[in-house]
Amino acid sequence: MPVIKKAIDTLTRYVEVIMAFCVIGIITIIIIPIPSGLLDFLLIINITLGVVILLLTLSTKNVLEFSTFPTLLLIATMFRLGLNISSTRLILSRGNAGDVIDAFANFVTGNNYIVGAVIFIIIVIVQMVVVTSGASRVSEVSARFTLDAMPGKQMAIDADLNSGMIDEQVAKKRRVDLQREASFYGAMDGASKFVKGDAIAGIIITIINLLGGILIFSMQNDMGALEALDVFGKLTIGDGLVSQIPALLISIASGILVTRSDDGQTFGKSVTKELLGVSKVIMVTAVVLLIMALVPAFPTTPFLIVSLILGCSAYLLMENEKAETQLAGNISEVIEDNKDKEENIVTTFQVEPISLEIGYALIPLVDEGNDENLINHITAIRRQCAMELGIVVNPIRIRDNLQLGPNDYLIKIKGNTIASGKIYINRYLVIDPGNTDFDLDGISTKEPSFGLDAIWIEEKDKEKADLNGYTIVEPVTVLVTHLKEIIKNNSSDLLGRQEVKQLLESTKEKYNVVVDELIPDILSLGEVQKVLQNLLKENVPIYDLVTILEVLADNGMLTKDIEILTEHVRHALKRTIVKKYLNSEGVLMVMTIHPDLEELIGGNIQKSLSGSIPVLEPNVITKVFDSIKNANDGLITKGIEPVILSPPKIRVALKNLISFTFPSLPVLSLNEIPNDIEIEAVGLVDKI
Repeated sequence: MPVIKKAIDTLTRYVEVIMAFCVIGIITIIIIPIPSGLLDFLLIINITLGVVILLLTLSTKNVLEFSTFPTLLLIATMFRLGLNISSTRLILSRGNAGDVIDAFANFVTGNNYIVGAVIFIIIVIVQMVVVTSGASRVSEVSARFTLDAMPGKQMAIDADLNSGMIDEQVAKKRRVDLQREASFYGAMDGASKFVKGDAIAGIIITIINLLGGILIFSMQNDMGALEALDVFGKLTIGDGLVSQIPALLISIASGILVTRSDDGQTFGKSVTKELLGVSKVIMVTAVVLLIMALVPAFPTTPFLIVSLILGCSAYLLMENEKAETQLAGNISEVIEDNKDKEENIVTTFQVEPISLEIGYALIPLVDEGNDENLINHITAIRRQCAMELGIVVNPIRIRDNLQLGPNDYLIKIKGNTIASGKIYINRYLVIDPGNTDFDLDGISTKEPSFGLDAIWIEEKDKEKADLNGYTIVEPVTVLVTHLKEIIKNNSSDLLGRQEVKQLLESTKEKYNVVVDELIPDILSLGEVQKVLQNLLKENVPIYDLVTILEVLADNGMLTKDIEILTEHVRHALKRTIVKKYLNSEGVLMVMTIHPDLEELIGGNIQKSLSGSIPVLEPNVITKVFDSIKNANDGLITKGIEPVILSPPKIRVALKNLISFTFPSLPVLSLNEIPNDIEIEAVGLVDKI
């Protein structure tokens, strides 16, 4: 075994040199005569290469898994032509081209070389007129459509990147794959011409072998014309078949490869699923064949046998469908990390921090055999939330709920429904990037995460949507994006004491001093939790936990007021807070507060269970809200997303006041703006 491994490593190391010698060898066999024994060996290699290429195309899931096919097609064609030339040289000079050609000649033609000639002509016609022409046309159309659809696919990649579904490395790989796919179809369009030319060359070489052999051996070797025709007719047909059969295999392989749809499965799995997927169709076919078997003019036995086979197959398929339906009706739970297979009695009545309930039509999304299943996406979401927000998201429990519609889903936090939606796993969600009406047929809807107008289209309309520049989103991506937004918007509710303890233990591995100093001597675990929750409520990430703990340790001896401690932490995290609100030029666009309103709020702040809040007259609050709405709407129409800039003493109270009416409008204090950040006032909040 070590010797074999060493040999494989050596071949791998010098594979470029070996390939170079192989290509040079192809040119060599065209020029230099080779013995019949070596020709037999090379012809067997040629047939083997054709079979291997055909089987590889049946095993690929998409064209990029066999992206070297166009180049390999050229090399295989040149190799085949080189062997054809070498065999022609032996036939015309010796009247014998080795055992392989002789075997094909005798086996196919028997005692009648005219039958062999007809078979050879049929193979050439099938290869050149049917398979190669069709594959060439498909490659040409696919190359054009792929190039036309590239802008739309690029936008889809950018949308996934911006939404956080993929990282920069995955986006870069998808862009490269997109370019490789376009290059592949373009190369296949040209490579198909080699196969067509090879078929024409095969016909010409065959005619040369037949006429040349008859003339040479009847004139120079005193062989009779009929005898020469009999000998060279068989050899010519044998030579033609030996060269054209591998050519036909590779032509079929090229046709299979370019006509495959990218469904992430091999050809065998795809055709089995689609051809035998509907048991009723198979059963009806069996009945039709049974009726034909009873017709007196038709042979009964063959029709009856095929009918029985199809009937049995249809019955088995029906039983399988019933089993799947019963399985979908049972109570099934899929735990995201899938490590604990048993639950104790206590966990059965505990409320999950976050859970996802799906209708029965969405159950295939959690199929573990699918690489792109929902569980893998949820794992990616948990990782992204940890990186972007600094929180630990508990494993998300997925349940089927037969009370829901087939395509519906619910997102629950601590047992309460927070959001719901509907997706179709056999359709695609199309979002119009502009303000034009959809020129597509489908089911109108709203994109659940951001409320954008959208439409669910079928697979057949996907290419048209690409060409029109629409953003196309996979159904699982729609659900996962919605789930991620819900987690981000409710991150403070998901951060319990247990999660805070996990964060502290992780931080303690490297920064044990600050953790030991703070807890429990200065603040309790619950007080630290409340500060972190306050930060998350206003979309402040807590991944810089060391800085947060140090600030709490510095100020926790002076005050236990959670709001004041939170404001101290916000001041320390000012660069983290401000950076996401800066425009492309690094300027912070703000709405300022009128001095009279500032004085009014500052003089009427009271503490409540929900925190500090200004106690104002209802008509004053209405006027303040109207002022904020008018200023904010006017700026958004100009493409400006402002923040409210507030004095430090009223920031918390003002944020609590507007949090229900304007939940996504940030309120920053002057203490949270670094000195080197440029501020531009673009609006005013007043009570008038």
